[in-house]
Amino acid sequence: MIFVPLPFVFALLLSLLFAYLLRSNGTLSTTPFLMLIGLCVLQSIIIGLRWGYGIAELRFVLPVLAVALPPLIYECFRGLVDEAQTSRIRLAAAPLAALVIVVLFLVQPILIDIAIIALFIGYALALLKLALAGPDGLDLARLESAGSAYRAMILAAACLFLSALFDILILLDFQWTSGDNAVILVGNANLFTLLLIGVAASVAARSHSGQERESGLRGTPAAAQPVSTSEDADIFGRIDALMRQEKLYRDENLNLSRLARRAGLPARQVSGAINRTTGGNVSRYVNAFRIGEVCRILSEGNSTITAAMYEAGFATKSNFNKEFQRVTGQSPDAWRKSAREPNGSAP
Repeated sequence: MIFVPLPFVFALLLSLLFAYLLRSNGTLSTTPFLMLIGLCVLQSIIIGLRWGYGIAELRFVLPVLAVALPPLIYECFRGLVDEAQTSRIRLAAAPLAALVIVVLFLVQPILIDIAIIALFIGYALALLKLALAGPDGLDLARLESAGSAYRAMILAAACLFLSALFDILILLDFQWTSGDNAVILVGNANLFTLLLIGVAASVAARSHSGQERESGLRGTPAAAQPVSTSEDADIFGRIDALMRQEKLYRDENLNLSRLARRAGLPARQVSGAINRTTGGNVSRYVNAFRIGEVCRILSEGNSTITAAMYEAGFATKSNFNKEFQRVTGQSPDAWRKSAREPNGSAP
Protein backbone atom coordinates (compact mmCIF):
# COMPACT_ATOMS: atom_id res chain seq x y z
CA MET A 1 0.00 0.00 0.00
CA ILE A 2 1.27 3.48 -0.89
CA PHE A 3 2.11 5.54 2.19
CA VAL A 4 0.69 9.08 2.06
CA PRO A 5 1.97 11.23 4.94
CA LEU A 6 -0.56 13.44 6.73
CA PRO A 7 1.25 16.63 5.65
CA PHE A 8 0.38 15.80 2.04
CA VAL A 9 -3.30 15.71 2.99
CA PHE A 10 -2.96 19.16 4.56
CA ALA A 11 -1.17 20.35 1.42
CA LEU A 12 -4.05 19.10 -0.72
CA LEU A 13 -6.64 20.90 1.42
CA LEU A 14 -4.65 24.12 1.30
CA SER A 15 -4.23 23.77 -2.47
CA LEU A 16 -8.00 23.60 -2.84
CA LEU A 17 -8.29 26.80 -0.79
CA PHE A 18 -5.64 28.40 -2.99
CA ALA A 19 -7.48 27.41 -6.19
CA TYR A 20 -10.82 28.63 -4.84
CA LEU A 21 -9.41 31.98 -3.79
CA LEU A 22 -7.54 32.43 -7.07
CA ARG A 23 -10.67 31.69 -9.09
CA SER A 24 -13.09 33.78 -7.02
CA ASN A 25 -10.92 36.78 -6.14
CA GLY A 26 -7.61 36.64 -7.92
CA THR A 27 -6.84 40.36 -7.70
CA LEU A 28 -3.71 42.30 -6.79
CA SER A 29 -5.13 43.01 -3.32
CA THR A 30 -5.22 39.28 -2.53
CA THR A 31 -1.66 38.57 -3.71
CA PRO A 32 -0.21 38.41 -0.15
CA PHE A 33 -2.96 35.96 0.84
CA LEU A 34 -2.22 33.76 -2.16
CA MET A 35 1.50 33.89 -1.38
CA LEU A 36 0.80 32.90 2.23
CA ILE A 37 -1.41 29.94 1.34
CA GLY A 38 1.08 28.86 -1.33
CA LEU A 39 3.88 28.98 1.24
CA CYS A 40 1.80 26.86 3.63
CA VAL A 41 1.30 24.30 0.84
CA LEU A 42 5.03 24.18 0.10
CA GLN A 43 5.93 23.88 3.76
CA SER A 44 3.44 21.05 4.28
CA ILE A 45 4.95 19.14 1.34
CA ILE A 46 8.49 19.66 2.66
CA ILE A 47 7.43 18.48 6.14
CA GLY A 48 5.86 15.38 4.57
CA LEU A 49 9.03 14.57 2.67
CA ARG A 50 11.23 15.27 5.70
CA TRP A 51 9.31 13.31 8.35
CA GLY A 52 7.25 10.95 6.19
CA TYR A 53 10.02 9.70 3.95
CA GLY A 54 13.03 10.53 6.11
CA ILE A 55 14.77 12.94 3.72
CA ALA A 56 17.07 14.42 6.37
CA GLU A 57 18.61 17.01 4.04
CA LEU A 58 15.35 18.95 4.05
CA ARG A 59 15.90 19.89 7.69
CA PHE A 60 17.88 22.85 6.36
CA VAL A 61 14.98 24.03 4.21
CA LEU A 62 12.22 23.97 6.84
CA PRO A 63 13.54 26.81 9.05
CA VAL A 64 14.07 29.03 6.01
CA LEU A 65 10.46 28.53 4.92
CA ALA A 66 9.12 28.85 8.46
CA VAL A 67 10.48 32.36 9.08
CA ALA A 68 8.83 33.65 5.91
CA LEU A 69 5.36 32.87 7.33
CA PRO A 70 5.01 35.55 10.06
CA PRO A 71 5.90 38.55 7.83
CA LEU A 72 3.46 37.36 5.16
CA ILE A 73 0.70 36.81 7.71
CA TYR A 74 1.21 40.29 9.11
CA GLU A 75 1.23 41.85 5.64
CA CYS A 76 -2.06 40.15 4.77
CA PHE A 77 -3.93 41.64 7.70
CA ARG A 78 -2.07 44.95 7.67
CA GLY A 79 -3.38 45.34 4.13
CA LEU A 80 -6.93 45.19 5.51
CA VAL A 81 -6.19 47.94 8.00
CA ASP A 82 -4.81 50.89 6.12
CA GLU A 83 -3.34 50.01 2.75
CA ALA A 84 -4.69 48.45 -0.42
CA GLN A 85 -1.20 47.99 -1.79
CA THR A 86 1.40 45.94 0.04
CA SER A 87 4.40 47.71 1.50
CA ARG A 88 7.63 46.75 -0.24
CA ILE A 89 9.58 47.32 2.96
CA ARG A 90 7.34 45.05 5.05
CA LEU A 91 7.07 42.42 2.32
CA ALA A 92 10.87 42.37 2.11
CA ALA A 93 10.89 41.18 5.72
CA ALA A 94 10.09 37.62 4.56
CA PRO A 95 13.20 37.08 2.36
CA LEU A 96 15.28 39.06 4.89
CA ALA A 97 14.24 36.72 7.70
CA ALA A 98 15.06 33.73 5.50
CA LEU A 99 18.49 35.23 4.78
CA VAL A 100 19.14 35.65 8.52
CA ILE A 101 18.41 31.94 9.06
CA VAL A 102 20.80 30.99 6.25
CA VAL A 103 23.53 33.11 7.86
CA LEU A 104 22.85 31.54 11.25
CA PHE A 105 23.20 28.09 9.68
CA LEU A 106 26.70 29.09 8.62
CA VAL A 107 27.90 30.94 11.72
CA GLN A 108 25.76 30.08 14.77
CA PRO A 109 23.26 27.24 14.21
CA ILE A 110 22.42 27.04 17.91
CA LEU A 111 20.59 30.39 17.68
CA ILE A 112 18.22 29.33 14.88
CA ASP A 113 15.48 27.95 17.12
CA ILE A 114 15.61 31.00 19.39
CA ALA A 115 15.41 33.34 16.40
CA ILE A 116 12.39 31.51 14.97
CA ILE A 117 10.54 31.53 18.30
CA ALA A 118 11.23 35.24 18.81
CA LEU A 119 10.05 36.05 15.29
CA PHE A 120 6.77 34.15 15.69
CA ILE A 121 6.00 35.73 19.05
CA GLY A 122 6.93 39.20 17.81
CA TYR A 123 4.59 39.04 14.83
CA ALA A 124 1.82 37.52 16.94
CA LEU A 125 2.03 40.52 19.26
CA ALA A 126 2.02 42.85 16.25
CA LEU A 127 -1.21 41.24 15.00
CA LEU A 128 -2.81 41.62 18.42
CA LYS A 129 -1.84 45.29 18.37
CA LEU A 130 -3.70 45.66 15.06
CA ALA A 131 -6.67 43.91 16.64
CA LEU A 132 -6.98 46.50 19.41
CA ALA A 133 -9.07 48.71 17.12
CA GLY A 134 -11.70 45.96 16.74
CA PRO A 135 -13.52 45.01 13.50
CA ASP A 136 -13.96 48.68 12.60
CA GLY A 137 -10.20 48.95 12.40
CA LEU A 138 -10.24 46.84 9.22
CA ASP A 139 -11.01 49.80 6.98
CA LEU A 140 -10.49 47.94 3.71
CA ALA A 141 -12.53 44.86 4.61
CA ARG A 142 -16.10 44.66 3.35
CA LEU A 143 -18.36 45.77 6.19
CA GLU A 144 -20.42 42.61 5.81
CA SER A 145 -17.46 40.37 6.55
CA ALA A 146 -15.27 42.64 8.71
CA GLY A 147 -16.20 40.54 11.76
CA SER A 148 -15.05 37.34 10.06
CA ALA A 149 -11.79 38.96 8.96
CA TYR A 150 -11.22 40.23 12.51
CA ARG A 151 -11.71 36.75 13.95
CA ALA A 152 -9.37 35.38 11.27
CA MET A 153 -6.72 37.87 12.41
CA ILE A 154 -7.09 36.74 16.03
CA LEU A 155 -6.85 33.11 14.85
CA ALA A 156 -3.69 33.89 12.88
CA ALA A 157 -2.11 35.51 15.96
CA ALA A 158 -3.07 32.47 18.05
CA CYS A 159 -1.52 30.19 15.42
CA LEU A 160 1.76 32.10 15.58
CA PHE A 161 1.79 31.78 19.36
CA LEU A 162 0.95 28.08 19.00
CA SER A 163 3.78 27.54 16.53
CA ALA A 164 6.20 29.25 18.89
CA LEU A 165 4.97 27.07 21.75
CA PHE A 166 5.49 23.84 19.81
CA ASP A 167 8.90 25.02 18.64
CA ILE A 168 9.78 25.47 22.32
CA LEU A 169 8.47 21.97 23.09
CA ILE A 170 10.48 20.48 20.23
CA LEU A 171 13.59 22.31 21.42
CA LEU A 172 13.09 20.96 24.95
CA ASP A 173 12.39 17.48 23.60
CA PHE A 174 15.76 17.41 21.85
CA GLN A 175 17.39 18.58 25.06
CA TRP A 176 15.67 16.02 27.29
CA THR A 177 15.00 12.97 25.10
CA SER A 178 17.22 13.52 22.04
CA GLY A 179 14.14 14.20 19.90
CA ASP A 180 12.16 11.03 20.62
CA ASN A 181 8.85 12.94 20.38
CA ALA A 182 9.81 15.41 17.68
CA VAL A 183 8.03 13.55 14.88
CA ILE A 184 4.74 13.52 16.78
CA LEU A 185 5.04 17.18 17.71
CA VAL A 186 5.84 18.31 14.17
CA GLY A 187 3.37 16.04 12.43
CA ASN A 188 0.35 16.78 14.61
CA ALA A 189 0.96 20.30 15.87
CA ASN A 190 2.73 22.58 13.39
CA LEU A 191 0.82 21.05 10.49
CA PHE A 192 -2.51 21.76 12.14
CA THR A 193 -1.29 25.31 12.71
CA LEU A 194 -0.42 25.64 9.02
CA LEU A 195 -3.91 24.52 8.07
CA LEU A 196 -5.49 27.06 10.44
CA ILE A 197 -3.29 29.82 9.03
CA GLY A 198 -4.35 28.88 5.51
CA VAL A 199 -8.02 28.94 6.47
CA ALA A 200 -7.61 32.29 8.24
CA ALA A 201 -5.90 33.74 5.18
CA SER A 202 -8.66 32.47 2.92
CA VAL A 203 -11.39 34.01 5.11
CA ALA A 204 -9.59 37.35 5.33
CA ALA A 205 -8.86 37.44 1.60
CA ARG A 206 -12.53 36.95 0.73
CA SER A 207 -13.40 39.90 2.95
CA HIS A 208 -11.08 42.25 1.05
CA SER A 209 -13.08 44.74 -0.98
CA GLY A 210 -10.28 45.25 -3.49
CA GLN A 211 -10.75 49.00 -3.34
CA GLU A 212 -7.95 51.37 -2.59
CA ARG A 213 -8.03 54.19 -0.11
CA GLU A 214 -7.53 57.80 -1.03
CA SER A 215 -4.78 59.36 1.01
CA GLY A 216 -5.35 61.81 3.82
CA LEU A 217 -8.63 60.47 5.22
CA ARG A 218 -7.56 57.96 7.78
CA GLY A 219 -6.63 60.31 10.60
CA THR A 220 -5.47 59.18 14.01
CA PRO A 221 -7.27 56.70 16.24
CA ALA A 222 -10.48 57.92 17.82
CA ALA A 223 -9.02 57.46 21.29
CA ALA A 224 -6.43 60.12 20.49
CA GLN A 225 -9.06 62.55 19.13
CA PRO A 226 -12.02 62.77 21.51
CA VAL A 227 -15.18 63.89 19.75
CA SER A 228 -17.90 65.80 21.55
CA THR A 229 -21.53 64.69 21.52
CA SER A 230 -22.52 67.49 19.16
CA GLU A 231 -19.75 66.58 16.74
CA ASP A 232 -20.82 62.94 16.91
CA ALA A 233 -24.37 63.99 16.05
CA ASP A 234 -23.20 66.06 13.09
CA ILE A 235 -21.02 63.27 11.72
CA PHE A 236 -23.67 60.63 12.27
CA GLY A 237 -26.28 62.84 10.61
CA ARG A 238 -24.08 63.25 7.54
CA ILE A 239 -23.46 59.51 7.29
CA ASP A 240 -27.12 58.67 7.89
CA ALA A 241 -28.21 61.06 5.15
CA LEU A 242 -25.78 59.45 2.71
CA MET A 243 -27.04 55.99 3.56
CA ARG A 244 -30.70 56.94 3.14
CA GLN A 245 -30.40 59.20 0.09
CA GLU A 246 -27.72 57.41 -1.91
CA LYS A 247 -28.36 53.89 -0.56
CA LEU A 248 -24.66 53.21 -0.14
CA TYR A 249 -25.49 50.02 1.75
CA ARG A 250 -26.47 48.37 -1.54
CA ASP A 251 -22.77 48.16 -2.46
CA GLU A 252 -21.62 44.72 -1.29
CA ASN A 253 -18.01 45.95 -1.37
CA LEU A 254 -18.72 48.90 0.92
CA ASN A 255 -16.03 49.32 3.55
CA LEU A 256 -15.24 51.89 6.21
CA SER A 257 -12.64 53.56 4.01
CA ARG A 258 -15.08 54.15 1.17
CA LEU A 259 -17.86 55.29 3.51
CA ALA A 260 -15.50 57.82 5.09
CA ARG A 261 -14.33 59.00 1.69
CA ARG A 262 -17.89 59.64 0.56
CA ALA A 263 -18.51 61.67 3.70
CA GLY A 264 -15.20 63.53 3.37
CA LEU A 265 -14.17 62.54 6.90
CA PRO A 266 -11.39 60.48 8.52
CA ALA A 267 -12.37 56.83 8.94
CA ARG A 268 -11.71 56.90 12.68
CA GLN A 269 -14.11 59.83 13.16
CA VAL A 270 -16.82 58.02 11.20
CA SER A 271 -16.47 54.76 13.12
CA GLY A 272 -16.22 56.57 16.44
CA ALA A 273 -19.36 58.64 15.83
CA ILE A 274 -21.36 55.59 14.72
CA ASN A 275 -20.13 53.50 17.64
CA ARG A 276 -20.98 56.13 20.24
CA THR A 277 -24.32 57.06 18.70
CA THR A 278 -25.69 53.59 17.99
CA GLY A 279 -23.85 51.55 20.60
CA GLY A 280 -22.74 49.12 17.87
CA ASN A 281 -20.07 48.95 15.21
CA VAL A 282 -20.18 50.21 11.62
CA SER A 283 -20.88 46.76 10.19
CA ARG A 284 -24.05 46.36 12.29
CA TYR A 285 -25.16 49.88 11.42
CA VAL A 286 -24.88 49.21 7.69
CA ASN A 287 -26.42 45.76 7.94
CA ALA A 288 -29.46 47.24 9.68
CA PHE A 289 -30.09 49.31 6.55
CA ARG A 290 -29.66 46.22 4.42
CA ILE A 291 -32.11 44.20 6.51
CA GLY A 292 -34.61 47.05 6.29
CA GLU A 293 -34.21 47.06 2.51
CA VAL A 294 -34.75 43.29 2.33
CA CYS A 295 -37.92 43.62 4.38
CA ARG A 296 -39.19 46.38 2.11
CA ILE A 297 -38.50 44.35 -1.03
CA LEU A 298 -40.15 41.22 0.37
CA SER A 299 -43.22 43.09 1.60
CA GLU A 300 -43.79 45.04 -1.61
CA GLY A 301 -43.29 42.35 -4.26
CA ASN A 302 -42.79 38.71 -5.14
CA SER A 303 -39.00 38.77 -5.09
CA THR A 304 -37.22 35.72 -3.73
CA ILE A 305 -35.32 36.03 -0.48
CA THR A 306 -32.03 35.38 -2.27
CA ALA A 307 -32.68 38.08 -4.86
CA ALA A 308 -33.68 40.55 -2.16
CA MET A 309 -30.56 39.68 -0.20
CA TYR A 310 -28.24 40.47 -3.10
CA GLU A 311 -30.15 43.60 -4.07
CA ALA A 312 -29.82 44.96 -0.53
CA GLY A 313 -26.03 44.52 -0.55
CA PHE A 314 -25.39 41.21 1.18
CA ALA A 315 -22.83 38.91 -0.43
CA THR A 316 -23.18 35.72 1.59
CA LYS A 317 -26.25 33.84 2.78
CA SER A 318 -24.70 32.83 6.08
CA ASN A 319 -24.06 36.41 7.15
CA PHE A 320 -27.44 37.53 5.84
CA ASN A 321 -29.33 34.87 7.82
CA LYS A 322 -27.39 35.71 10.98
CA GLU A 323 -27.98 39.45 10.66
CA PHE A 324 -31.64 39.02 9.74
CA GLN A 325 -32.21 36.93 12.85
CA ARG A 326 -30.38 39.48 14.98
CA VAL A 327 -32.33 42.49 13.67
CA THR A 328 -35.83 41.01 13.32
CA GLY A 329 -35.74 38.09 15.73
CA GLN A 330 -36.99 35.79 12.96
CA SER A 331 -35.64 33.84 10.03
CA PRO A 332 -36.25 35.39 6.58
CA ASP A 333 -38.85 32.70 5.73
CA ALA A 334 -40.72 33.20 8.99
CA TRP A 335 -40.68 36.98 8.57
CA ARG A 336 -42.08 36.80 5.04
CA LYS A 337 -44.84 34.41 6.11
CA SER A 338 -45.87 36.66 8.99
CA ALA A 339 -45.76 39.72 6.72
CA ARG A 340 -48.14 38.06 4.26
CA GLU A 341 -50.72 36.98 6.85
CA PRO A 342 -53.98 38.92 6.35
CA ASN A 343 -54.07 40.33 9.87
CA GLY A 344 -50.45 39.86 10.75
CA SER A 345 -47.65 42.34 10.79
CA ALA A 346 -43.94 41.69 10.58
CA PRO A 347 -41.72 43.06 13.29
